[in-house]
Amino acid sequence: MTDVDRLSARAEELMERARARAPSTAADKRLRRRREAEVVRRVGRIAIADGAILFGAIVFALAVAPLGIMGAMLVALLLVAATLFFAVLPAGSGAPEVEQLAQVPLKALPRTTEHWLDTQRPALPAPVHGLVDSIGVKLEFLAPQLALLDEASPAAGEVRKLVGEQLPELIKGYARVPEPLRRVERNGLTPDQQLAQGLQVIDDEIAQMSTQLAQGDLDLLATRGRYLQIKYQGDEVGGA
Repeated sequence: MTDVDRLSARAEELMERARARAPSTAADKRLRRRREAEVVRRVGRIAIADGAILFGAIVFALAVAPLGIMGAMLVALLLVAATLFFAVLPAGSGAPEVEQLAQVPLKALPRTTEHWLDTQRPALPAPVHGLVDSIGVKLEFLAPQLALLDEASPAAGEVRKLVGEQLPELIKGYARVPEPLRRVERNGLTPDQQLAQGLQVIDDEIAQMSTQLAQGDLDLLATRGRYLQIKYQGDEVGGA
C-alpha cells in the first residue's frame, strides 16, 4: 500500500468516525443553554417594550386625558405589535466577520470564534458536524482559562494563532472549493476528507492547549509552535 493509499484510508476512517459520532452531552448542553439564553433575551426585550408602552399610556391618562375606548384599543395594538416585533427579531448580535477575529480580545476569542463557527455549520458537510460540536465545546471550556493570560505573552500568541487564524483559514479554504469538486479526489484526498482531518487536528490542539493552561505549562505552550503542517490549509484547499 502506498503512502497515498494509507492517507486516503485514514481520511476515510476519520470521515466514518465523524459520520457515526453522536452529539456529545456537552454539545447538547451547550446548544440548550444557548437556546435558553436566546429565549430569555427575547422575553426580556418584550417585557421592557410592553412595560414602556403601558407606562407611557398611564402617564398620558393621568397627565393629559383619559384614554377612552379608542386609546385603550391603540395601546392594545401597540402591545401586540411590540410583542410580535421583538419575538421575531434576532436575539443575538450578528456573527463577526472572519477578519474581525484577529482584533477580538483574547479572553473573548474562544466564544466569538465559537459563534462564528456555528454560523458556518450549514455550509459544512454533515459528517464533520460532530467535530464542529466537539471544537465548540472545547472553545467554551477554553474561554475562562484565557481570562488571566497576558495578551502579550507567547502562549497567548499560540492560542490566538490556532483559534483566531488557522481554524477560520481552514473553513475559508474549504468554502472556496466549488461544490461539485468537494468530493473529487486530489493527491489522494477529497476536500471533504481534508476538512475532516484539519478539524480533527485543531480539535486535538485545542484540547492540548486547554490541558497545558490548566497545568500552568505556559512555557511549553509558548514553545510548541503549533502550525497545521498539512497541505490542505489555506489556499491549497481552495486549489483542490
